[in-house]
Amino acid sequence: MYSFLAFFPIIVILVMMIGFKKSSKLSLSVALAFALLISYFSFGASVTELSARVLFGFLKAFDILVIIFGAILILNTMKYSGAMNAINNGFTKITTDRRIQVIIIGWSFGAFIEGAAGFGAPAALAAPLLVGLGFPAFGAAITTLILNSSPVSYGAVGTPTFGIQQALNSFLPDPATLDAYMKDVSIYTATIHSVCALFVPFLVVAMMVKIFGKNKSFKDVLPVLPFCLLASISFIVPFFLMAKFAGFELPALLGGLISLGILVLAAKIGFLVPKDKWDFEPIEAWPDFWKAPINTSSEKKETVTQNMSLFMAWLPYVIISLVLVITRIPQFGLKDFLKSLKIEFPAIMDVSGTAYDFEYAYLPGTIPFILVAIIIIFLHKMKIEDVKSAWSVTFGQVSKAVIPLAAGVAMVYILKDFKFTYGTQEGFTMVKIMAKFFADLSGQGYIIVSPLIGILGSFFSGSNTVSNILFGGLQYETASLVGLNTQVILALQNVGGSIGHMVCINNIVAVCATVGLLGKGEGRLLTYSLLPCLFYTVLAVGVGYVLLGVI
Repeated sequence: MYSFLAFFPIIVILVMMIGFKKSSKLSLSVALAFALLISYFSFGASVTELSARVLFGFLKAFDILVIIFGAILILNTMKYSGAMNAINNGFTKITTDRRIQVIIIGWSFGAFIEGAAGFGAPAALAAPLLVGLGFPAFGAAITTLILNSSPVSYGAVGTPTFGIQQALNSFLPDPATLDAYMKDVSIYTATIHSVCALFVPFLVVAMMVKIFGKNKSFKDVLPVLPFCLLASISFIVPFFLMAKFAGFELPALLGGLISLGILVLAAKIGFLVPKDKWDFEPIEAWPDFWKAPINTSSEKKETVTQNMSLFMAWLPYVIISLVLVITRIPQFGLKDFLKSLKIEFPAIMDVSGTAYDFEYAYLPGTIPFILVAIIIIFLHKMKIEDVKSAWSVTFGQVSKAVIPLAAGVAMVYILKDFKFTYGTQEGFTMVKIMAKFFADLSGQGYIIVSPLIGILGSFFSGSNTVSNILFGGLQYETASLVGLNTQVILALQNVGGSIGHMVCINNIVAVCATVGLLGKGEGRLLTYSLLPCLFYTVLAVGVGYVLLGVI
């Protein structure tokens, strides 16, 4: 009974968004209401604690909104400066084949941004860039969501994998032992991701040609298979080598950067590029749910673009990338300084765990996104009316994400942070009840359940890092009890947390906000993401079984 009650808010979301195609705004608001009612009437929560955790959730949602605002502001500022048209023209000179474009931008560029920033930034940047190239908004959103999977365990210079280390401090208190232990966890994580990453670009292109192509045929993916393999291998090799020899920080960042360089060069010289170019159906044939009311061109912007070099148009993204690298890698010395610049709020109503720090200088939404958006004004010599238009349009787009994100994040903090006594055990949460439900069902088959728990944590929180911190200890204890290798199980937790990014409500809302699909695309995005999520999970479990057999 308690398990059903714990799962009920999630059931509400799935039924409303997938079954009835309701908006995330309505679905998440209703789910939050049920989470509050269940917490109060079934688990004995006080009104004070529930109020505090809801308010804390609203504050944490503000962090995400700042990232979304910054990403959209970059896009709109570059549209009004004419830079986006210059970039679009530049990409068409490299290739007009949509299959190649989505691999370069969604896979390689997205992996690099994930490695540098994480926390939803890749899809928020890559999806609108694809829309600017002429992709359907829905196509850009679904492809970038799925492609942002393999790099996530090493996103934000390794933050999720460090999250597992943080969760294990009480189990392996000796730093030397923990470091050696975590090195193996990282290698197993990279091994599982590397095998899965062989298939991800091909899978996404196959989905794209089947759903959005004129012929609706998987045959259109076959000519691009060699380029897909090049995309996978050019990412996997540096990704795995960095994880094995250099630690947590650089696998995704360098894997994405090296892959990006190789793929752009290959596309330019025509290496492994199909002779027949593939494109979407004519825009007149697009269903309404593919489209979004985002302007991508105007006569004025085209005139500006003619006088703007490709270097100047791309310079904001170069600055973003450099700033992310310099501010996220600890060795440069800026990370700790920027994190120290914050506005601190005490615990709300004295409820434990609700003290909030607004790290305004470390959030990627402010530095580099908003900072670079301001720099663009001077770089591209923008007129004041164009600047006002860019900011005004951005506020309008972001305002649509406020309610769904606030409701979703508040619900997460109710489910994961409100503690109560469960049977004879204290300190349980509804999220832990869900995880325990899976663990109790599985026994020796826990290897199948392990990534599902990681997905569950990411689905709730929107973060592989939070999922790892939440469930790292639980996974370690359960694996020890059932006699499975704890490092492989923790690697599967880490991988599951990254898989969950495909179906995470926060990420779906964020990417919909950046391409203008809020209110009509969230349910379909979740539905279309489920099959790739399942495929990646089955493949990861298979690799996990092989690793357990080898060890």
